[in-house]
Amino acid sequence: MSPDVLTLQNLEAWSRAGASLAVLGHPIEHSISPAMHNAALRHLAATRPELGSWQYFRFDVEPASLPEALERLHQKGFRGLNLTVPHKILALDCVASIDEAARPCGAVNTLLWQERGWRGFNTDGYGLAAGIRDTLHCELAGAKIVLLGAGGAARGAAVECVQRGCASLTIINRSRESLDALLALVRSIGGAVAIRGVVAAEMTPEITAGALVINATSAGLRSTDAMPLNLAQVNRPAAVFDMIYNPPRTALLREADRLGIPAANGLSMLVHQGAKALEIWTAAPAHVTAPLMDAAARAALR
Repeated sequence: MSPDVLTLQNLEAWSRAGASLAVLGHPIEHSISPAMHNAALRHLAATRPELGSWQYFRFDVEPASLPEALERLHQKGFRGLNLTVPHKILALDCVASIDEAARPCGAVNTLLWQERGWRGFNTDGYGLAAGIRDTLHCELAGAKIVLLGAGGAARGAAVECVQRGCASLTIINRSRESLDALLALVRSIGGAVAIRGVVAAEMTPEITAGALVINATSAGLRSTDAMPLNLAQVNRPAAVFDMIYNPPRTALLREADRLGIPAANGLSMLVHQGAKALEIWTAAPAHVTAPLMDAAARAALR
Protein backbone atom coordinates (compact mmCIF):
# COMPACT_ATOMS: atom_id res chain seq x y z
CA MET A 1 0.00 0.00 0.00
CA SER A 2 1.24 3.48 -0.85
CA PRO A 3 2.72 5.33 2.16
CA ASP A 4 0.28 8.22 1.71
CA VAL A 5 -2.73 5.91 2.04
CA LEU A 6 -3.79 6.28 5.67
CA THR A 7 -5.79 4.00 7.97
CA LEU A 8 -7.60 4.35 11.29
CA GLN A 9 -4.31 3.73 13.06
CA ASN A 10 -3.04 7.06 11.75
CA LEU A 11 -5.81 8.83 13.66
CA GLU A 12 -4.54 7.75 17.05
CA ALA A 13 -1.90 10.47 17.16
CA TRP A 14 -3.54 12.81 14.65
CA SER A 15 -2.88 16.49 15.29
CA ARG A 16 -2.92 19.27 12.69
CA ALA A 17 -3.20 23.02 13.13
CA GLY A 18 -5.03 23.47 9.82
CA ALA A 19 -8.29 22.01 8.57
CA SER A 20 -8.20 18.46 7.24
CA LEU A 21 -10.26 16.92 4.45
CA ALA A 22 -10.23 13.31 3.25
CA VAL A 23 -11.65 10.69 0.95
CA LEU A 24 -12.63 7.30 2.38
CA GLY A 25 -12.86 4.12 0.33
CA HIS A 26 -11.86 0.48 0.07
CA PRO A 27 -9.79 0.18 -2.04
CA ILE A 28 -8.53 3.77 -2.15
CA GLU A 29 -4.97 3.56 -3.52
CA HIS A 30 -6.19 4.44 -7.02
CA SER A 31 -7.75 7.72 -5.88
CA ILE A 32 -6.28 10.97 -7.21
CA SER A 33 -8.68 13.15 -5.25
CA PRO A 34 -5.91 14.44 -2.92
CA ALA A 35 -3.91 15.73 -5.89
CA MET A 36 -6.75 17.71 -7.39
CA HIS A 37 -8.20 19.04 -4.11
CA ASN A 38 -4.82 20.11 -2.77
CA ALA A 39 -4.01 21.87 -6.05
CA ALA A 40 -7.28 23.80 -5.86
CA LEU A 41 -6.67 24.68 -2.20
CA ARG A 42 -3.21 26.03 -3.01
CA HIS A 43 -4.69 28.25 -5.72
CA LEU A 44 -7.50 29.50 -3.49
CA ALA A 45 -5.05 30.29 -0.68
CA ALA A 46 -3.50 33.03 -2.82
CA THR A 47 -6.58 35.17 -2.19
CA ARG A 48 -7.92 33.37 0.88
CA PRO A 49 -4.93 32.85 3.21
CA GLU A 50 -7.03 30.94 5.75
CA LEU A 51 -7.10 28.04 3.28
CA GLY A 52 -3.32 27.81 3.18
CA SER A 53 -3.25 25.33 6.05
CA TRP A 54 -6.00 23.09 4.63
CA GLN A 55 -4.96 19.65 3.35
CA TYR A 56 -6.77 16.69 1.78
CA PHE A 57 -5.86 13.06 2.57
CA ARG A 58 -7.03 9.55 1.62
CA PHE A 59 -7.98 6.77 4.03
CA ASP A 60 -8.47 3.08 3.36
CA VAL A 61 -11.48 2.11 5.47
CA GLU A 62 -13.17 -1.29 5.33
CA PRO A 63 -16.99 -1.26 5.30
CA ALA A 64 -17.31 -2.72 8.80
CA SER A 65 -15.10 0.07 10.16
CA LEU A 66 -16.97 2.98 8.54
CA PRO A 67 -19.07 3.96 11.61
CA GLU A 68 -15.96 4.04 13.81
CA ALA A 69 -14.00 5.94 11.16
CA LEU A 70 -16.66 8.63 10.76
CA GLU A 71 -16.96 9.08 14.50
CA ARG A 72 -13.21 9.39 14.99
CA LEU A 73 -12.75 11.73 12.03
CA HIS A 74 -15.50 13.94 13.43
CA GLN A 75 -13.82 13.95 16.83
CA LYS A 76 -10.52 14.92 15.18
CA GLY A 77 -12.23 17.88 13.56
CA PHE A 78 -11.96 16.94 9.88
CA ARG A 79 -13.80 19.72 8.04
CA GLY A 80 -15.17 17.52 5.26
CA LEU A 81 -15.08 14.05 3.74
CA ASN A 82 -15.67 12.40 0.40
CA LEU A 83 -16.96 8.83 0.26
CA THR A 84 -16.33 6.39 -2.54
CA VAL A 85 -16.90 2.64 -3.07
CA PRO A 86 -18.32 0.99 -0.98
CA HIS A 87 -19.39 3.64 1.54
CA LYS A 88 -21.98 5.86 -0.15
CA ILE A 89 -25.05 3.93 1.01
CA LEU A 90 -23.54 2.61 4.25
CA ALA A 91 -22.90 6.16 5.45
CA LEU A 92 -26.61 7.01 5.52
CA ASP A 93 -26.92 5.37 8.93
CA CYS A 94 -23.93 7.34 10.25
CA VAL A 95 -24.85 10.94 9.43
CA ALA A 96 -26.75 13.36 11.65
CA SER A 97 -28.58 15.03 8.76
CA ILE A 98 -28.97 14.85 4.99
CA ASP A 99 -29.24 17.71 2.51
CA GLU A 100 -32.70 17.74 0.93
CA ALA A 101 -31.27 17.49 -2.58
CA ALA A 102 -29.39 14.30 -1.60
CA ARG A 103 -32.33 12.61 0.11
CA PRO A 104 -33.87 11.09 -3.06
CA CYS A 105 -30.52 9.51 -3.98
CA GLY A 106 -30.43 7.22 -0.96
CA ALA A 107 -26.65 7.72 -0.91
CA VAL A 108 -24.14 10.40 0.09
CA ASN A 109 -20.66 11.06 -1.23
CA THR A 110 -19.81 14.30 0.57
CA LEU A 111 -19.90 15.03 4.31
CA LEU A 112 -19.66 18.39 6.06
CA TRP A 113 -18.59 18.69 9.70
CA GLN A 114 -21.24 20.14 11.95
CA GLU A 115 -21.16 20.24 15.72
CA ARG A 116 -23.84 17.60 16.22
CA GLY A 117 -22.51 15.29 13.51
CA TRP A 118 -21.91 14.92 9.79
CA ARG A 119 -24.27 16.44 7.22
CA GLY A 120 -24.52 14.39 4.04
CA PHE A 121 -24.64 15.64 0.45
CA ASN A 122 -24.49 13.98 -2.96
CA THR A 123 -22.52 15.71 -5.71
CA ASP A 124 -22.33 12.69 -8.02
CA GLY A 125 -25.37 13.69 -10.08
CA TYR A 126 -24.01 17.17 -10.68
CA GLY A 127 -20.63 15.69 -11.62
CA LEU A 128 -22.19 13.15 -13.96
CA ALA A 129 -24.24 15.69 -15.90
CA ALA A 130 -21.35 18.14 -16.17
CA GLY A 131 -18.87 15.42 -17.10
CA ILE A 132 -21.03 13.97 -19.87
CA ARG A 133 -21.64 17.44 -21.23
CA ASP A 134 -17.91 18.22 -21.29
CA THR A 135 -16.67 14.97 -22.81
CA LEU A 136 -19.49 13.59 -24.96
CA HIS A 137 -21.41 16.82 -25.63
CA CYS A 138 -24.61 15.09 -24.53
CA GLU A 139 -27.37 16.23 -22.20
CA LEU A 140 -29.25 13.91 -19.86
CA ALA A 141 -32.48 15.74 -20.65
CA GLY A 142 -34.31 13.90 -23.42
CA ALA A 143 -31.74 11.11 -23.61
CA LYS A 144 -32.44 7.37 -23.64
CA ILE A 145 -30.29 6.18 -20.73
CA VAL A 146 -28.97 2.68 -20.02
CA LEU A 147 -27.51 2.61 -16.52
CA LEU A 148 -25.26 -0.29 -15.49
CA GLY A 149 -25.37 -1.00 -11.75
CA ALA A 150 -27.65 -0.30 -8.80
CA GLY A 151 -25.21 0.62 -6.02
CA GLY A 152 -24.40 3.97 -4.44
CA ALA A 153 -22.96 5.59 -7.57
CA ALA A 154 -25.88 4.34 -9.66
CA ARG A 155 -28.40 5.83 -7.24
CA GLY A 156 -27.08 9.34 -7.68
CA ALA A 157 -26.90 8.86 -11.45
CA ALA A 158 -30.43 7.45 -11.76
CA VAL A 159 -31.95 10.25 -9.71
CA GLU A 160 -30.08 12.88 -11.73
CA CYS A 161 -31.25 11.34 -15.01
CA VAL A 162 -34.95 11.32 -14.11
CA GLN A 163 -34.84 14.72 -12.43
CA ARG A 164 -33.29 16.22 -15.56
CA GLY A 165 -36.03 14.67 -17.70
CA CYS A 166 -34.39 11.81 -19.57
CA ALA A 167 -36.66 10.18 -22.16
CA SER A 168 -36.22 6.68 -20.70
CA LEU A 169 -34.12 4.86 -18.13
CA THR A 170 -33.13 1.19 -18.29
CA ILE A 171 -31.22 -0.09 -15.25
CA ILE A 172 -29.19 -3.29 -15.67
CA ASN A 173 -27.81 -5.03 -12.60
CA ARG A 174 -26.43 -8.44 -11.66
CA SER A 175 -28.75 -9.00 -8.67
CA ARG A 176 -32.48 -8.53 -8.23
CA GLU A 177 -32.64 -7.10 -4.69
CA SER A 178 -30.63 -3.92 -5.19
CA LEU A 179 -32.15 -3.45 -8.65
CA ASP A 180 -35.69 -3.54 -7.27
CA ALA A 181 -34.77 -1.08 -4.54
CA LEU A 182 -33.39 1.39 -7.08
CA LEU A 183 -36.37 0.94 -9.41
CA ALA A 184 -38.75 1.73 -6.55
CA LEU A 185 -36.75 4.86 -5.76
CA VAL A 186 -36.64 6.31 -9.28
CA ARG A 187 -40.24 5.38 -10.08
CA SER A 188 -41.34 7.41 -7.06
CA ILE A 189 -39.76 10.55 -8.55
CA GLY A 190 -39.59 9.72 -12.26
CA GLY A 191 -42.94 11.13 -13.33
CA ALA A 192 -43.52 10.39 -17.02
CA VAL A 193 -40.08 8.85 -17.60
CA ALA A 194 -40.25 5.27 -18.93
CA ILE A 195 -38.31 3.16 -16.43
CA ARG A 196 -37.48 -0.55 -16.54
CA GLY A 197 -35.01 -2.93 -14.93
CA VAL A 198 -33.11 -5.95 -16.21
CA VAL A 199 -31.23 -8.58 -14.20
CA ALA A 200 -28.17 -9.22 -16.36
CA ALA A 201 -27.65 -12.74 -15.01
CA GLU A 202 -31.10 -13.78 -16.23
CA MET A 203 -30.97 -12.62 -19.84
CA THR A 204 -28.96 -10.74 -22.46
CA PRO A 205 -30.10 -7.16 -21.92
CA GLU A 206 -32.03 -5.48 -24.71
CA ILE A 207 -31.25 -1.80 -25.02
CA THR A 208 -32.73 0.86 -27.25
CA ALA A 209 -30.60 1.81 -30.24
CA GLY A 210 -28.98 5.21 -29.82
CA ALA A 211 -28.98 5.08 -26.01
CA LEU A 212 -26.41 6.67 -23.75
CA VAL A 213 -24.78 3.86 -21.73
CA ILE A 214 -23.48 4.83 -18.29
CA ASN A 215 -21.39 2.37 -16.28
CA ALA A 216 -21.89 2.92 -12.53
CA THR A 217 -20.44 -0.45 -11.49
CA SER A 218 -16.91 -1.14 -10.25
CA ALA A 219 -16.33 -3.59 -13.13
CA GLY A 220 -13.18 -2.31 -14.78
CA LEU A 221 -11.21 -1.21 -11.73
CA ARG A 222 -9.13 -4.38 -12.10
CA SER A 223 -7.59 -5.58 -15.35
CA THR A 224 -9.21 -8.98 -14.88
CA ASP A 225 -12.75 -7.58 -14.64
CA ALA A 226 -15.20 -8.59 -17.34
CA MET A 227 -17.20 -5.94 -19.18
CA PRO A 228 -20.47 -5.05 -17.42
CA LEU A 229 -22.18 -5.06 -20.83
CA ASN A 230 -21.10 -6.69 -24.09
CA LEU A 231 -21.55 -3.82 -26.54
CA ALA A 232 -21.20 -6.12 -29.53
CA GLN A 233 -24.31 -8.08 -28.48
CA VAL A 234 -26.73 -5.18 -28.04
CA ASN A 235 -28.18 -2.43 -30.20
CA ARG A 236 -25.57 0.20 -30.96
CA PRO A 237 -25.44 2.95 -28.30
CA ALA A 238 -24.99 6.60 -29.18
CA ALA A 239 -22.20 6.91 -26.60
CA VAL A 240 -20.65 5.21 -23.57
CA PHE A 241 -19.65 6.92 -20.33
CA ASP A 242 -17.72 4.89 -17.75
CA MET A 243 -17.60 6.42 -14.27
CA ILE A 244 -14.26 4.67 -13.67
CA TYR A 245 -11.31 6.97 -14.37
CA ASN A 246 -8.36 4.88 -13.16
CA PRO A 247 -7.50 2.86 -15.18
CA PRO A 248 -8.41 5.36 -17.90
CA ARG A 249 -9.33 2.71 -20.48
CA THR A 250 -11.47 -0.07 -19.08
CA ALA A 251 -12.47 -3.12 -21.09
CA LEU A 252 -15.83 -1.45 -21.75
CA LEU A 253 -14.19 1.67 -23.15
CA ARG A 254 -11.74 -0.34 -25.26
CA GLU A 255 -14.67 -2.24 -26.75
CA ALA A 256 -16.49 1.02 -27.48
CA ASP A 257 -13.37 2.29 -29.26
CA ARG A 258 -13.15 -0.93 -31.27
CA LEU A 259 -16.75 -0.50 -32.38
CA GLY A 260 -16.36 3.20 -33.15
CA ILE A 261 -18.74 4.33 -30.40
CA PRO A 262 -17.98 7.71 -28.80
CA ALA A 263 -16.80 7.03 -25.26
CA ALA A 264 -15.32 8.75 -22.21
CA ASN A 265 -14.07 7.74 -18.80
CA GLY A 266 -15.17 9.23 -15.48
CA LEU A 267 -12.34 11.71 -14.94
CA SER A 268 -14.53 14.66 -15.86
CA MET A 269 -17.24 13.44 -13.47
CA LEU A 270 -14.66 13.09 -10.69
CA VAL A 271 -13.47 16.64 -11.30
CA HIS A 272 -16.92 18.22 -11.30
CA GLN A 273 -18.28 16.32 -8.31
CA GLY A 274 -15.06 17.16 -6.46
CA ALA A 275 -15.37 20.84 -7.32
CA LYS A 276 -18.94 20.84 -6.03
CA ALA A 277 -17.79 19.13 -2.80
CA LEU A 278 -15.08 21.77 -2.36
CA GLU A 279 -17.75 24.42 -2.85
CA ILE A 280 -19.72 22.90 0.04
CA TRP A 281 -16.66 23.01 2.31
CA THR A 282 -15.16 26.37 1.30
CA ALA A 283 -17.90 28.26 -0.64
CA ALA A 284 -15.49 28.55 -3.60
CA PRO A 285 -17.64 28.29 -6.78
CA ALA A 286 -17.33 24.91 -8.49
CA HIS A 287 -16.93 26.46 -11.95
CA VAL A 288 -13.85 28.31 -10.70
CA THR A 289 -12.04 25.32 -9.18
CA ALA A 290 -13.03 22.69 -11.76
CA PRO A 291 -10.39 23.69 -14.37
CA LEU A 292 -7.68 23.70 -11.70
CA MET A 293 -8.73 20.29 -10.43
CA ASP A 294 -8.92 18.91 -13.96
CA ALA A 295 -5.33 19.94 -14.72
CA ALA A 296 -4.09 18.46 -11.44
CA ALA A 297 -6.01 15.22 -11.96
CA ARG A 298 -4.58 14.72 -15.44
CA ALA A 299 -1.08 15.42 -14.18
CA ALA A 300 -1.53 12.88 -11.39
CA LEU A 301 -2.67 10.22 -13.84
CA ARG A 302 0.34 10.87 -16.07
